[in-house]
Amino acid sequence: MALTLPDLPYTYDALEPHIDARTMEIHHSKHQQAYTDKLNGAIQGTEHEGKSAVEIISDLDALPENIRTVVRNNGGGYVNHDLFWKLMTPGGGGEPSGALGDAIRQKWGSFDAFKEAFEAAAVGQFGSGWAWLCYGDGEMMIKGYPNQDSPYMIGHKPVLGVDVWEHAYYLKYQNKRPDYVKAWWNVVNWDEANRLYEEARQG
Repeated sequence: MALTLPDLPYTYDALEPHIDARTMEIHHSKHQQAYTDKLNGAIQGTEHEGKSAVEIISDLDALPENIRTVVRNNGGGYVNHDLFWKLMTPGGGGEPSGALGDAIRQKWGSFDAFKEAFEAAAVGQFGSGWAWLCYGDGEMMIKGYPNQDSPYMIGHKPVLGVDVWEHAYYLKYQNKRPDYVKAWWNVVNWDEANRLYEEARQG
């Protein structure tokens, strides 16, 4: 069965004024749709058809060499965006509580110190890419990823991520990536991030 474009858990305008409706519409209905179509086209007729996108990108070496790059780019785009939509919510933001909040404060000393480190990774990611808080090898880490690379590709589990491709923010913020990242904190879905953290710790 072909992979389908995931539905957004809210309307295109639900994250206003921090993320504008037009950007969300183009980002979801055009960009992620393209990743979905190209990923389906690449795996059609192979043994990987019918697997989840996470399964596919978690073992890129198992793919035929002639489709590996296409799947890396578009499978990564599919998975990253599926997570990204869920990691945002209307009326989000604030500070994390529960196990994730405790882990962040233990690792970085304070939530503000964590935010500073995360923003540095997001703003400092050269060109298109992502910043991810992820869990791997028994610890939390912040890491920038180029293009549509994903923590899953190196055996880590994503917990919180922000898209810093220009298509994620240019209509509203133009070249002011730092302003976009700061605004994005207002829509973070900490409940979902907490869920992903608990899932990651359990393996």
